Amino acid sequence: MEWYLPLIWAAIIGTAVVMYVIMDGFDLGIGILFPSAHNESERDQMTRSIAPYWDGNETWLVLGGAGLFVAFPRAYAVIMPALYLPVIVMLVALVFRGVAFEFRHVSYSKTGWNVAFTVGSTVATVAQGVILGGLVQGVAVRDGAFSGGPFDWATPFAFLCGASLVAGYALLGATWLTMKTEGAVAERARGQAKMLLVVVLVFMALVSLWTPLTQPRIAERWFSLPNFFFLWPVPLVTALIAYYAWRWIEAGREVPPFLATIALFLLGFLGLVISNFPYLVPPSLTVWDTAATPASQIFMLLGTLLLLPIVLGYIGFVYWLFRGKVREGESYH
Repeated sequence: MEWYLPLIWAAIIGTAVVMYVIMDGFDLGIGILFPSAHNESERDQMTRSIAPYWDGNETWLVLGGAGLFVAFPRAYAVIMPALYLPVIVMLVALVFRGVAFEFRHVSYSKTGWNVAFTVGSTVATVAQGVILGGLVQGVAVRDGAFSGGPFDWATPFAFLCGASLVAGYALLGATWLTMKTEGAVAERARGQAKMLLVVVLVFMALVSLWTPLTQPRIAERWFSLPNFFFLWPVPLVTALIAYYAWRWIEAGREVPPFLATIALFLLGFLGLVISNFPYLVPPSLTVWDTAATPASQIFMLLGTLLLLPIVLGYIGFVYWLFRGKVREGESYH
C-alpha cells in the first residue's frame, strides 16, 4: 500500500492540473480574445458566458498546489525556489484578472478594466506555460535541494511553451464561445477557432520536436525500441482529432470542436506524462523520492476522497444549471 500511495497522489495532482487547464483555460482564453470584440455589448456577452463558472474553475489550482505541498513536500521545496518568479507573476495576474472581471460590471468606464482583464489573462497564461517549460527542461538539484539560479527557467523553450499555451487557451475560449453564444460573437469565434487550431498544431509540433532533440532522456523514452511501437498511436490520434476538429468547425458544429480541443489538451498532457514519468522534478527526483510519509498521505487522502465528490457534484450542478446559450443583451436560459 505504501508503494502505491505516491502514485495515487500523483494521479490526484495530475487530475487537478488537467481539470484546471481545461476549465480555467477557456476562461483565460476569453480574456485573451477580449480585444477582438467590437463593442461593450459583445464583451458583456463574452463575460456572461463564463460568469457562473470562472471562480469555481480555479478550485483545481488550489487542489494541485496544496496536494503537491502535502503529498510531495520535497518536490514542492525544489520547484518553488526554482520557479518562484513565474509562479508569483501567475498568481498576481490571476488576482488582477479576477478583480478586473468583477469591477468592469460596476464601473462607469469599462475601458481600463477591459485592458486589465486581457493583460491579466494573457500574463497568467504565459506564466503557466513558462512554469511548464521550466519543469520539462529540467531543474538543477543537488543533495535533494534546488541548486540553480533564480532565472534558470528563462529559456527560449520555456517562452515557447508560454506562447503555445496562449494559443491553446485562446482556442479553448473560441470553441467555448462557439458553443455558448450566438450572433456576431459566435460567428467571429468560429473563424478564430480555425486559425488558432492551425497555430496550436504548429506549436505542438515545435514542442514535440524540441524536447527529444534537447533532452536525451525524452528521446530515449519515445524512440527507443520497443517503446516506439507502443507510443506511435499518440501523435496519430492527435492528428486525427485535429482533422475532425477542423471539419466540425467548418461544418458549423457547436459542441464537437470544444470537445476536440479538450481531447488535444488531454493528449498533450499524456505526452508530458510519457516523457517525464516517474520524475516529478525532472530529471532527478521521482514521485517516490519526494513523497511524504505514508501517514501524512493517508490522512490527507481520506479528506480528499470525502470532499472531491462534493466539489465535482457542485461543479456539475452549476454547469447543468447554466446550460444553454448566452445571447446579446440577454441573460442566461
